[in-house]
Amino acid sequence: MTKSPVIVITGTPGTGKTTHAQMLAEESPVPLKHINVGDLIKEKGLYEEYDEEWQSYTVDEDKLLDELEPLASAGGVILDWHTCDLFPERWPDLVVVLRCDHTKLWDRLEKRGYPLRKIQENNEAEIMEVVADEARSSYPAEIVVELKSEGTDDLEANIASITEWIKAWKEQHTSDDNGS
Repeated sequence: MTKSPVIVITGTPGTGKTTHAQMLAEESPVPLKHINVGDLIKEKGLYEEYDEEWQSYTVDEDKLLDELEPLASAGGVILDWHTCDLFPERWPDLVVVLRCDHTKLWDRLEKRGYPLRKIQENNEAEIMEVVADEARSSYPAEIVVELKSEGTDDLEANIASITEWIKAWKEQHTSDDNGS
């Protein structure tokens, strides 16, 4: 039986990863489970400490990878996280990097109540293409896709595009299973 793909949706905080992942899980032509990696880290205690200054967790990468390995190996998951280079190259079939104009990103992070220093750091990361560079340097070019995520039209177009990719992936992997 064909497993479903593993899709990583990544990007700077505020680019729409969770919204994309939730919508894709609902609209995918194959069953996909959305895993919000940040939530998983908190729920399962997969961190070393909480950094008050940055208001974020210091992730225990070994524990996180041990937790995700059986899920990624089984397939049929969307991994939603602000970074991706931690995931082994063998896991993802597709890596989607969401991009957003830095002024829109600034507004989104302000609305979330992020401290100024965190907004500045994330905004700079987006301008400098930090997450996109991590994805490009960690995975084969043919599985990394950058998509604009600045509004509802982008969201709908992105989900339609990823859904088409899933259909093609499924068709290719079904024919591979049949010995074609």
